[in-house]
Amino acid sequence: MFKIISKKVLNPTVTRIDVYAPYVAKKAQAGQFVILRASENGERIPLTVADYDREAGTVAVIFQIVGATTYELNQLNEGDYIADFVGPLGNATHTKGLKKVAVVGGGVGCAIAYPVAKKLHEEGAEVHSIVGFRCKDLVILEDDFKAVSDKYVLMSDDGTAGEKGLVTDALKRLIESGEQYDEVIAIGPVIMMKFVCKLTKEYGIKTVVSMNPVMIDGTGMCGGCRLTVGGETKFACVDGPEFDGHLVDFDEAMKRGASYKEWERHKYEETCNLFNKEVK
Repeated sequence: MFKIISKKVLNPTVTRIDVYAPYVAKKAQAGQFVILRASENGERIPLTVADYDREAGTVAVIFQIVGATTYELNQLNEGDYIADFVGPLGNATHTKGLKKVAVVGGGVGCAIAYPVAKKLHEEGAEVHSIVGFRCKDLVILEDDFKAVSDKYVLMSDDGTAGEKGLVTDALKRLIESGEQYDEVIAIGPVIMMKFVCKLTKEYGIKTVVSMNPVMIDGTGMCGGCRLTVGGETKFACVDGPEFDGHLVDFDEAMKRGASYKEWERHKYEETCNLFNKEVK
C-alpha cells in the first residue's frame, strides 16, 4: 500500500497527488512512468512521473479524470492509500548534449512535458516552453513552467489565456524568427503531436514525442501498447514511451486508441454510479 501524502486540484478535471514510494522516487527520471491500481480489485493504468523528491521519498503523478480508474483515484484523499504503485518504467528522456530545446505541451500532456523542461533547465540547456489549452480554466503548471523556461509561450483555443491559436502557430513563429533548436520535444494529444511533427519535418528539426497508448502490464508482454515506428512494431512501455516523431504512424495510433472509447465510457459511468450509491 502506498500513502497519498498530498493532493491538489489543478483544474476541474485534473488532479495532482504526491505518493510516498521511496524506492520509485530513488530512481525515477523525467520521461518515465508508473503503473498503479487505485484499489485491490482495480485496473492497472500508466501515469507519467510528473515530479519526484528523492529525499522525501515521494513521487508526483498528475491525472485527468476521464475513465473509471482516474475517477476512483480522485475519490482518494491525503492520508488514503493506493493499492499498487510500480515503477519507474520506460526509458528516461534523453537530454545529454542538448543546448537549446523547444518543449511543446498540450492539455494534460503538460504534466509530462514539465519534468522534461525541468531536467533540461537543470542541465543548463536553453528551454523554450510552448503550452496549449482549450481555455484559461484548464491551464495547469503555469508558474512551474515559467520557473524552468527561458521563454514561455501560452496558447489557448479561444484566446482566454495567453495568445489565441495552436501550439504549432507559436512554434512556427519562433522558428521563422530565427530560433534554432537542437530538438523539439512534443507531448500531448496524438493529433497535436502529429501536426507538430509535420511542421518540424519541413524545417528538418529532430522531434521526439511521448506516446501513451493503453498499457496493461508495462513489460511488453501484453502487446496493448504497440505502435508502428519507422515501419516496425514497437512497444511504448519498454521501447519508449518516447520515439522519433517523424517515424511514428500517428494515424494508426489514433485509430487503435479510439477503439477503446466506448468501453472506457461504459466503465466510467458504471464506476460513477457505484460511488454515488455508496455516498447515498
